[in-house]
Amino acid sequence: MTYENHLYQILYPNQALVASQLAPEAFARHYLIGSIRHYSGKLVFADIDINFRDAYFNIEGGLKSLVPHEDGTPKHTKFICSYRVMEHMDFDAIKSLYISTSEAHVLELKPQEYDKVHQPGFLRTFAEIAPLSMLVISPYDMPEFGKFITQPGQTKGCPKLFYSQIDLNVDEFVANFEKNPFMQAPFPFLHPSKLRDAILQMKIKPEKQSKGLALFCPLDQISFKMIRHGFMFASKDKYKFFPMPSLHDIETNHFRFWQDM
Repeated sequence: MTYENHLYQILYPNQALVASQLAPEAFARHYLIGSIRHYSGKLVFADIDINFRDAYFNIEGGLKSLVPHEDGTPKHTKFICSYRVMEHMDFDAIKSLYISTSEAHVLELKPQEYDKVHQPGFLRTFAEIAPLSMLVISPYDMPEFGKFITQPGQTKGCPKLFYSQIDLNVDEFVANFEKNPFMQAPFPFLHPSKLRDAILQMKIKPEKQSKGLALFCPLDQISFKMIRHGFMFASKDKYKFFPMPSLHDIETNHFRFWQDM
């Protein structure tokens, strides 16, 4: 039996360039449910143009290894590279972004031009996903943050970053925390007083460009419902944006995914 070959860039929970004979939905099921490697949580990966090549990757060797098993079943995964993948990825080769719940319900996102209009003066929360993994607040809007963090010489940055903005009204959170200091933070891995203190520090020092909230950002503990706008691949001079559908659209057209967001 003949199977179509695929290239996938895994972005979360680990990072890798992988060859596979599985279609995206089957790949997610294998990764989350069918593999002997234990993992429980969200999965985010990109479908890469099969013709993409970079001298850093042995893509030809990986594709040659995609031979069906003796029983005729497809080759599930052939890891091509697990180090510095994002740095050597061409954004133009990224065709689709797939986000999956822990139950392997998959939502495909297609790239679009970034058309959001932002007002200055707001503190925004960003989840750095790959290759960095931090939760950060910053006065920058979504494209500005990507350009800032990928500038050469940025001590807390990287050449290319995959990230998302989290929907959090920081002023509303601080006001509610002052009324109820026993309230929970929007993130189960972050103490509410730490979040409050970080927000106040940013307000006291308006010249500050970013403030880390968590040294590790476990995306599986952040509901997809909190994703604001979508997901972004960014470098110092380029970006590629994958918008998130509205919750109404997801509930209407992707109900099983919506149930497990």
